[in-house]
Amino acid sequence: MSKLPVIGITIGDMNSISAEVIIKTLSDNRINDYCVPVVYGSPRIISYWKKIIGLPDFQLNIIKSIDQVNHKRSNILVCWEEEVEIKPGEATELAGKYAFKALEMATKDALEGKIQALVTGPLNKNMVNNQLLPFKGHTEYLAQQANSEYLMLLTSDDFKVAMVTGHVPLKEVSGNINQELIIRKIKLLNESLKKDFGIVKPQIAVLALNPHGGEGGLLGMEEKEIIIPAVEKARNEHQVLVYGPYPADGFFGSNQHTKFDAVLAMYHDQGLIPFKYMAFETGVNYTAGLPFVRTSPDHGTGYSLVGKNEASEQSMRNALFMAVDIWAQRNHFTDMNHNPLPLTPGKRERFRIDF
Repeated sequence: MSKLPVIGITIGDMNSISAEVIIKTLSDNRINDYCVPVVYGSPRIISYWKKIIGLPDFQLNIIKSIDQVNHKRSNILVCWEEEVEIKPGEATELAGKYAFKALEMATKDALEGKIQALVTGPLNKNMVNNQLLPFKGHTEYLAQQANSEYLMLLTSDDFKVAMVTGHVPLKEVSGNINQELIIRKIKLLNESLKKDFGIVKPQIAVLALNPHGGEGGLLGMEEKEIIIPAVEKARNEHQVLVYGPYPADGFFGSNQHTKFDAVLAMYHDQGLIPFKYMAFETGVNYTAGLPFVRTSPDHGTGYSLVGKNEASEQSMRNALFMAVDIWAQRNHFTDMNHNPLPLTPGKRERFRIDF
């Protein structure tokens, strides 16, 4: 049997660019030298989109369960048999229903250790969320299913940014942050940088919540009462190399993010706006803290691009290879803990796939 990691890939929203970027990514057979991809979805969805984007000869090995995986090919695991109507570029509840079905099956296999990592295709949260199934997003769902702490971490070659609060309304951010939460996120980030990215002594920057860092309390008290004490406690009691808080505007404007291994933002857009500006087509969304590796492309459903054969697969490809990289790094980290070797402080143990 192959020693390559089996990587699950959820089909995402069938009406979106998700199938397109998956097909484009897996159409290069060199990927099979690094991993064993398994798409969770429907062969009919793949058959429909491969014709639309001009790759009619693209083939996946069809399996009914993860135990049937062909370790020498890319596979598709049949999550449903029935025909479903594809409406390109439209947000439909049907697409949300089947996107979640694929996610549910892939998550089960990941939690049971049958796949080594999970790459999630983009879906429309509004089409999944309903009274019977409250759904804020992949990150929250996976953390709930795994019953684990989590950290949303956006990463590219040059920039990593994590968030203290995730998918919450802006008006609720201030009420959600507290010292305990910030310290937990700092520790999770520090652990992930070591275990998942091979950074021996990570240096982390924390952003302020208010403009100009609160101006000593003039523009808000969160820095003085919550963030500064949390940073100091994480540094002094937990020995994390963490600094700040830094006012967000000047921090990115002066390229200070390049001096740190990662940045911890207080809320979603504070971190994601600069990240997506710098790495929109190449960035990867990683969920730290889960018992399995989970990545996703750093873009959404892209309805406006559907059917035009213009969607770039770069972020999906990066997400797939980052999943492989992190899986390898985690194994190396475990081996190093059992058989430790001296490393130079600050050295990064890279397991990068250049493709």
